[in-house]
Amino acid sequence: MNGIKIPMDIAGLLRNADLFKGMNDEFIRKFSSGGHLRGLNKGELLFAEGTRGASFFMLISGGIRLFKTSADGNEIPVRLVNPGEIFAEVILFEIETYPVSAVAVLNTEVFIIERSFFLELLDEKTFRNEFIANIMRKQRYLTERIMYLTTYDVEMRFFRFLVDRYGRQESYRVDMSKKEIAAAIGTIPETLSRLILRLKNSGIIHWEGAQLRVDPAYVEEILLEG
Repeated sequence: MNGIKIPMDIAGLLRNADLFKGMNDEFIRKFSSGGHLRGLNKGELLFAEGTRGASFFMLISGGIRLFKTSADGNEIPVRLVNPGEIFAEVILFEIETYPVSAVAVLNTEVFIIERSFFLELLDEKTFRNEFIANIMRKQRYLTERIMYLTTYDVEMRFFRFLVDRYGRQESYRVDMSKKEIAAAIGTIPETLSRLILRLKNSGIIHWEGAQLRVDPAYVEEILLEG
């Protein structure tokens, strides 16, 4: 693995990833020994939209922001990848180029699995059947994600994100940019900025630099509505 030691928890992370959940230990071991690690500095590009995709990835630590670029050069957020999640797997079957760009939002480590290695495993019937079952489970997840985006407004998604990532607190030290938070909650930075301004003007939040204070009673009320 190019001299990089694979952490002992790689197999555990793969076992819990949506794409491989429920697969037998033999295949998990093959994947954990057949990939390699790469470290990224904050702001470093992992791959660019439109480039040929030879690999897919699992995020080990840090964060990855996926985005598309519009014709006028603006970034369109797609989502924020969290540790333990698989991403860029679209290049396995659908297309041969990455449909989005991926950039590290923190100092980040990813586990890389080559497309050619994966396709070799598909020749094994047991692996193929288990993998297809997992694809169907992932489809259900995507359906649930659509329901989440259509059911909850941006304000509710913002506060749910804070609680899910940092827990229930009155004060948060936010380690992500507003652009990255917008991607995580499925909106654009301009919409999030308008929301933050409204919440500030209402006295619900106070945000200076990385320090964010919230009205816990208001947050609790919002979460109860969801």
